[in-house]
Amino acid sequence: MAHLQYLIFNNENIPMPASYSIGLSDVEADSGGVTEAGTTQRDVVREGIVEISVSFHVSKMWLMKLSAYKKLAKITVGYLDTETMNTVNTEMYIDGFKSKLAADTSYGGLWEVSFTLKEF
Repeated sequence: MAHLQYLIFNNENIPMPASYSIGLSDVEADSGGVTEAGTTQRDVVREGIVEISVSFHVSKMWLMKLSAYKKLAKITVGYLDTETMNTVNTEMYIDGFKSKLAADTSYGGLWEVSFTLKEF
């Protein structure tokens, strides 16, 4: 059975993540808020902005590749949309990049890497 491909960065398949979660948020105009009657009024300017939190257990080679992606201003990301189970392409950037040595091995270690992908 073939595994699903969860992430593709600039046409490169990324290893299977240890965790993968998608959040959607909206951008509201300043004109929204709470009325005098206490009713919440939302003026949504843009809806469904994707934010993906992922973590990986990777080798030294993939730690260096993911660190290089972190330095890019934007990445073309193909991600698995959990609503449709299809790959969706968009432009994103990496925020909150963290790496941690999980195990010391003779091949440069096993690393835990986590970050959040944010859609422009």
